[in-house]
Amino acid sequence: MLEPAYQADVVIVGAGVAGLSAAHRLTSAGVTTAVLEAAPCAGGRMSTEKIDGFRLDRIGQLLTLSSMAPDLRLTPGLEGLALRTFAPGVLLHSDGRRHRAGVVPSSMGARRARGALHAVRALASAPRSTSTRGVPGQTSLPRVRASAPLGTAVDQARLGAALARLASAPVERLLARPESPAAQALAERGVPARTIDGFLRPLLAALLCDPELTTSSRCADLALRAFASGRLCLPEGGAEALPELLARELPPGTVHTGVRVTSVATTSVTTAEHGEIRCRAVLLATDARTAAELLPGLRVPDFHPVTVVHHTTDEPPLTGASLLLDADRSGPVAHTAVISQVDPSRAPAGRALVSSTVLGTPPPDIDTAVRMHLSRLYGTSTARWETLSVQHTPEAVPAMRPPHDLRRPVRLLAGLYVCGDHRDTSTVQGALHSAYRAASAILTDLGAAGSMHRAEPLRAAA
Repeated sequence: MLEPAYQADVVIVGAGVAGLSAAHRLTSAGVTTAVLEAAPCAGGRMSTEKIDGFRLDRIGQLLTLSSMAPDLRLTPGLEGLALRTFAPGVLLHSDGRRHRAGVVPSSMGARRARGALHAVRALASAPRSTSTRGVPGQTSLPRVRASAPLGTAVDQARLGAALARLASAPVERLLARPESPAAQALAERGVPARTIDGFLRPLLAALLCDPELTTSSRCADLALRAFASGRLCLPEGGAEALPELLARELPPGTVHTGVRVTSVATTSVTTAEHGEIRCRAVLLATDARTAAELLPGLRVPDFHPVTVVHHTTDEPPLTGASLLLDADRSGPVAHTAVISQVDPSRAPAGRALVSSTVLGTPPPDIDTAVRMHLSRLYGTSTARWETLSVQHTPEAVPAMRPPHDLRRPVRLLAGLYVCGDHRDTSTVQGALHSAYRAASAILTDLGAAGSMHRAEPLRAAA
């Protein structure tokens, strides 16, 4: 019998970072691939809105250089990705003051890292807005203080030593630890409540979008390990730069936007616009809820809602390229930053972009509540700040409550696969790694050293 005609070896449903990175690995192996995306453009939740020269991220997930490095090496097409780094450590706002908490880079040596007091330092600024020479009305730069919202000097020493150990700990050792909610695990390890609430809770809230620390302790350990061993960073030009780069480096005609998939099978997908598309394997690379709609029976996790509020001002707070966290939880903002200080390409010349993240259910009058909170955090008036955008995403980040399988199966059966941050960790790195696993499984099952079929163009549905 004649072999059936295929329009592609593999059809990937979803053009987020997981689907696009899987497409790169498959096409690099010579497997013809078609990526179908229902939205008008690729990127998924890693989208960036453009308003009057500003680049405004929808979710603004934080990346870390140390944890991104392996996935960048494993993902063809991301060699040219430019990452902009925050200042080392973070700024903590507590009791009307700002304190800097950071860690010693591993290059400074284990002996000094174990010194602990060198690992966590305290800096503070005046609690109210004062004038800075040449820039009227600006908040003064931080000055050194002896205390911080991290507990006693002994507490700070213990924290610094713990972060130093995490930075050098093998991932396998962390994953072998007993699993419980992060808040419970930290308390059971003897971490003082002041250190948890003053530093670890706001930090993990920024990294995992989970201020209640219900996340699996293993996932929290991985996030703290990445923070302790590297710098926080963002893609230059906005979150969309990463999927845009992946899409641009794929062979022409690989990515098809505005194509809505209505059903999937092991050898075909059905679309509303182009009817049935035949293939040798199908990879679902959508969000968790869309994947479950196409394949009933897939688990849909809980989600952490995220709201990002973007403001602009011509007199930016003098916090530099620092991530500012609210250790007191005194308002809706979990963390904020003058993003244009981190990545100048995100704002036009002469304007500052301040992006603030609210976790959970936002307050009714969110802009007013956020402005009042930012005024306290930055120590300056926000009355003249212009609101650029308020972006609320109810299902922004899949929850990772214990027990959480960090390596959920990507092969459902021969010919049908699934990937995304809901199959790994709820991070960009997790999405990339799950895509790597799924593409590897497809290549193994197809036994493909190269394409067996020439891709055909999509046709309009009859």
